[in-house]
Amino acid sequence: MMLQDQISRVVKHSVAYSFAFSQPFSFYVDAYPMMQNEILEQSNMLKYGMQHESVRMLQHKLQRLSYYDSSIDGEFGVLTEYALKKFQEDHLLKESGKADEKTVKAIINKEEEYYENILQQHELEFSMGDRGEEVKKVQEALFYFGYYRANIDGIYGEKSNEAVKAYKQDTGMEIHHIEAEVQEKTVETPQVASVEVISRTDQEADNVQSDSTKKESSSEPKQVSSSKTSVSVGAIISTAKTHIGTPYVWGGTSTAGFDCSGYLQYVFNQLGISLPRTVSDIWNATKHVDQPSVGDLVFFETYKPGPSHAGIYIGNGQFIHAGESNGVGISKLSNSYWSERYLGAKRVTLH
Repeated sequence: MMLQDQISRVVKHSVAYSFAFSQPFSFYVDAYPMMQNEILEQSNMLKYGMQHESVRMLQHKLQRLSYYDSSIDGEFGVLTEYALKKFQEDHLLKESGKADEKTVKAIINKEEEYYENILQQHELEFSMGDRGEEVKKVQEALFYFGYYRANIDGIYGEKSNEAVKAYKQDTGMEIHHIEAEVQEKTVETPQVASVEVISRTDQEADNVQSDSTKKESSSEPKQVSSSKTSVSVGAIISTAKTHIGTPYVWGGTSTAGFDCSGYLQYVFNQLGISLPRTVSDIWNATKHVDQPSVGDLVFFETYKPGPSHAGIYIGNGQFIHAGESNGVGISKLSNSYWSERYLGAKRVTLH
């Protein structure tokens, strides 16, 4: 299958990739590491004799893991086959020399571990203007996980510093005020009003328990607040879908570009509901449900332990979210990438 067909499958519910086809595939795919993973996971088995961009992605990952030391040319030759066999041997997989589903998943997992180890092994204490291979490695790791979106040049500048600070914030390594700085760009936060859950239609209510008599403790450091007494599920989904196609921007909280939590915050803010700024805080401020209903939030564990990505469940096994690869779009919970990282569903209650 050609790469363009694979991309079409990944994004058939979204227009967010429309700009991609005006760029060389090499430029576009390299710019979005997580998209490489999705394309590889949805590719047919890669094997000897094949030649296209999916093979180039595979070679790149094998090279990063020190299994492949030849040119990244997209041609599945003897050296690529040998590298795969060696990887399969080391990870107790069937030594077929073919990139089957289990092998691809194992390669992706090891690559994630590789970049996680870089960030965990470094103190991440640089001064503005620092240069060198260590800075470059950290930039590459932050780029992989979506924190850094600039040239990987080994020079520690303002964008590198912002990415490091955001990573530290998410991992609890350092307390700083990025959250407050980003918050200033959003719509003014509505004041706390009466307590009531999001209203649902009669049909939807059959599937969920009423939370109208359940209140969260007022001592919680971060809560969901609202200036309205109820919000319909239809309004949530309609507002969320309005922004399909908006690009992903790290730290983005506006229609110029969203990150995942910025998108959720913006959508609910338009309906008079204030959500916390980070995924982990949204997770802590919402109520657990066993199964998601339309309008609930679904959470995933991606680049670090605990909730690090979230979206809005829209029914039929689908959720809408701001993803690194395609911006605001619709994905399936059954997708292998998301199903393996699914943490659970939570419900927004109004305070």
